[in-house]
Amino acid sequence: MTTSGTYTFNPSLGELTLYAYNLCGVRNTALLQEHFEAARMATNLMLSRWSNQGVNLWKVDLVTTPLITGQATYTVEPKTVMILDAYITTDDTGADIDRIILPVSRTEYASYPNKAQQGFPTVYWFDRLLSPTVTLWPVPNVDSRPQTLKYYRVTQVEDANLTNAQNVDIPYLWLEAFAYGLASRLAVIWAPDKVQILKPMADESYDIASRQNVEQAQQYISPMISGYFR
Repeated sequence: MTTSGTYTFNPSLGELTLYAYNLCGVRNTALLQEHFEAARMATNLMLSRWSNQGVNLWKVDLVTTPLITGQATYTVEPKTVMILDAYITTDDTGADIDRIILPVSRTEYASYPNKAQQGFPTVYWFDRLLSPTVTLWPVPNVDSRPQTLKYYRVTQVEDANLTNAQNVDIPYLWLEAFAYGLASRLAVIWAPDKVQILKPMADESYDIASRQNVEQAQQYISPMISGYFR
């Protein structure tokens, strides 16, 4: 059996756009500048929706923030979509010790009577503003041993542009979902008669990709009582 032996298939946004228009029944020779401008807008809006729909594992990274005694609130990069897991690392005579901390809501944080209380942080509040922040409680006290806040976060997908044969910031397994999703959106503008055909194909492709986009680990479910937060 003769195969390519390569794993480099990664079409540019321009190539994916041409394919998406072909799915809509629009030939390459019929494309104008306005077609490509609509494709650029549709692409970035679709990637924005994907960030809302779930955890995109390829956009997860680890952030390390040194803690300061008496400082409860720390800035978070605006491109952060959500914080997944957070823990405090303490430098214990050269050996790092990690302790998980848990998220709380705005309402729960507001209920703490002494927000300036210092100690070892056990919870954090992620305030999802345009310039987001993360607030720890108790407030760190690192005079004796250095501590750092570490958290895994999901970031937004990079902007997609048609210039210089740029690629889309997605992995191989999501290429079909991207192509059919883009075609479905472009069909609304340029080929309304194709929407009923392309929309189910786009939904199916996204569903397949999203079901693969999970961690392969055991999951445990235990009952608990949760409060109501505004």
